[in-house]
Amino acid sequence: MNHGYIPSLMNPPFRPTGYHAAFKRPLPFDQYLCEHFFPRIPEGDDSIVTQALLQRNQALMPSVAEQASINQMVSKVKQILDNVQNTPKKVPNVEIHEVREALLQRNQALMPSVAEQASINQMVSKVKQILDNVQNTPKKVPNVEIHEVREVGSFKKGIMMTKSNIADLVVILKTLPTVELKAIFGCVSRPYGCELAGTQAVVRIYVTIIPPNVPLLEPDLHLPAHILQQNMAMIRHSRWFEENGNTSTMKVLVRCIKDMKKRHEGFEKFSVWHIELIAHYAIHHTPNRQPLPLSHAFKRFLQLLSTGILLPGSPSLSDPCDRAYPLNSFYDDADMDAICCDAQTLLRILCHGGINAILGNDSKQVNLTAEISIWDSIVTTPLEKAFGVDLEKMDEDF
Repeated sequence: MNHGYIPSLMNPPFRPTGYHAAFKRPLPFDQYLCEHFFPRIPEGDDSIVTQALLQRNQALMPSVAEQASINQMVSKVKQILDNVQNTPKKVPNVEIHEVREALLQRNQALMPSVAEQASINQMVSKVKQILDNVQNTPKKVPNVEIHEVREVGSFKKGIMMTKSNIADLVVILKTLPTVELKAIFGCVSRPYGCELAGTQAVVRIYVTIIPPNVPLLEPDLHLPAHILQQNMAMIRHSRWFEENGNTSTMKVLVRCIKDMKKRHEGFEKFSVWHIELIAHYAIHHTPNRQPLPLSHAFKRFLQLLSTGILLPGSPSLSDPCDRAYPLNSFYDDADMDAICCDAQTLLRILCHGGINAILGNDSKQVNLTAEISIWDSIVTTPLEKAFGVDLEKMDEDF
């Protein structure tokens, strides 16, 4: 034993033939990482360089006509691929043919036209170009530093609806947003930020801040913290949808449910974000992890609401972007009951063949959740609400 032996350059340890020690090259010198030891002298005004870069970037960007043409082409190709995806080979007892055809027909009617898509894309491109100029030229707008601009909402998720040409952008600021800063671009001030309206499209700008600046907010000077947090949550929701719900079946189902939300009073307080979560659950949460076809997913969506997934005390779904809160914690008792009652009424109508009336394909504008309807000699009576009932009037009836 050679105790205490320490390898050295004079007496190196044994190495096999052909062995070479790995050489690790040090990181290159980076002045920006060691400014404390190598302080820079004032470099003067760099606006000339910035302007040159912005000018060259402007020259390299595609024109509005080029962007519109490529967006139009992409929309057509995606529509063809969606039709292929939504028309699988016929398998016995898999698709409910009548329901699937009604959903696809309604989705086609709800989709924005090519002209609407081109106008909203053109409007978004212009607004983002303005914001990019502000971000790349911090001194252009005093006391405003933009950290990032994100597309969110239906425009980002690909579930926009016709006659609703609205796109949402979230602007993350490095500075603290005051109420006055909402009008810096000459747009209409809104509680969430501001709004830019064109002739054929509208862009809503939601303002938020980077997380380290949240403790610096002052209630009397800056925008309310809860609004900034809600606007930041929109980014998380869009990212989740892009990663988990970016399928044709999901988009068709969500678009049709959003349209039903407008036409049925009980769904009025139903959050669009929660519609997306329950739609994803209805499609993908199966024992074999195989997604359900569109018709079954629609029926299961109504079944989940009908069985009380949002009622008080129910083991409801959790928000994947905020695990601490179940979905039913965002509604009061009356709203939860209204959603459940309307879903039960619509499910009964669906079972008797009233799918076209539910989706709005039927020319007869009947309020199914408020009026009695007849389906194949079956009378369907809307359920009475359990909350918001005048108890004194009930006592008089008895």
